[in-house]
Amino acid sequence: MHLAAHFPGVNSTTVWTDPRSRSQIDFSSFEQLARTAERGKFDFFFLAEGLRLREHKGRIHDLDVVGRPESITVLNALAAVTDRLGLAATVNATFNEPFELARRLATLDHLSAGRAAWNVVTSSDAFTGENFRRGGYLDRADRYTRAAEFVATARELWDSWTPDGAPRPFSHHGRHFAIEGEFTVPRSPQGHPVVIQAGDSDEGREFAAASADVIFTRHGTLEAGRTFYADVKARLAAYGREPSDLKIMPGVTFVLGDTAADAQERAAEIRKQQVSPQNAILALEQVWGRDLSAYDPEGPLPDIDPDPDSGLVQGRVKIADPLAVAAKWRALSEEKGLSIRQTVIETTTRQSFVGTPQSVADELDIFVRAGAADGFILVPHLTPGGLDDFVDQVVPLLQERGAFRSEYTGSTLRSHLGLPETVWKG
Repeated sequence: MHLAAHFPGVNSTTVWTDPRSRSQIDFSSFEQLARTAERGKFDFFFLAEGLRLREHKGRIHDLDVVGRPESITVLNALAAVTDRLGLAATVNATFNEPFELARRLATLDHLSAGRAAWNVVTSSDAFTGENFRRGGYLDRADRYTRAAEFVATARELWDSWTPDGAPRPFSHHGRHFAIEGEFTVPRSPQGHPVVIQAGDSDEGREFAAASADVIFTRHGTLEAGRTFYADVKARLAAYGREPSDLKIMPGVTFVLGDTAADAQERAAEIRKQQVSPQNAILALEQVWGRDLSAYDPEGPLPDIDPDPDSGLVQGRVKIADPLAVAAKWRALSEEKGLSIRQTVIETTTRQSFVGTPQSVADELDIFVRAGAADGFILVPHLTPGGLDDFVDQVVPLLQERGAFRSEYTGSTLRSHLGLPETVWKG
């Protein structure tokens, strides 16, 4: 299986109140988590991106006050303190331009000797776009068409130098980009940085099948994972690709304990820390689009319907059908007798592996052998030490059974992932 480490950063996974939680922006935090991942022989280290601080009821969301540093800059620094670990940057294809971004990624690939990756994300959010010259100009229907052309254009730029080091002029004229000239960076050690795509929509799946090397997804059960895996892998043939050409790696959390009961108790406590009474109401307001501060988080869900046209929350992915989500939450709450806080805890939990090191290793292996994933992107709840127990206790068990590498056998991220070498298309 393949394993990656996600720096938890600014999201609801992180437990901020734990005294072991440290800075989300000091370089020492990034370095410690990356070094731990490399000690565990992980495939890559993964950074998210935020292009605007989120707002809730007109105020900056409290998790965002720690800041959101630019990912490629951080990874360039990490290239100097790691040797084999892949370095994956999330960069938005809506608010960047191909020449500039292709140059930055190629530079990272050179500085890291072939370990760079680009997680392609898109946005049709006018709120985020206000930070940019063309704020909000892109219709939602066009975001993947622009992203697909962006990736194709970047690959044309990376291929504009021959493998033996000769630059050639490039010329691209498409719907979204019309550029020509000469690229300034020689062909990188991997040929092209690895391309990752995040998203579970039908558009996202098709985009991944056509253009990505890795898909970062989420699913809640083994069966849901198998369904997603089979669907995406079946789409590859239409693009002349083999099933092994695209790795499917869901983002997951984990909690370890000396016994199963101990692990479950720890997991429950962590979720309570992540979903405080205040955060429960905030999560509810994101669905309902209404001010629900008068409601008791330990009481029942509101009997009023969501406002589907609300602008209460800015900078988050808009919920496509809040009425349907609310109906689902109500049904669950009524069936199990859950309060607002308990409902939020149950409905917002990521796929999580909870148990002893042995049982977690067993379950991870089952997911891969059953065709539900090619590996996992682990999202620890503590920064920067949240990966330590997994690397010390679970990785050796996976190595003993031959489910995970004991040593790196190659030097590039493409080799770690078992991806085919890029073919020069000059």
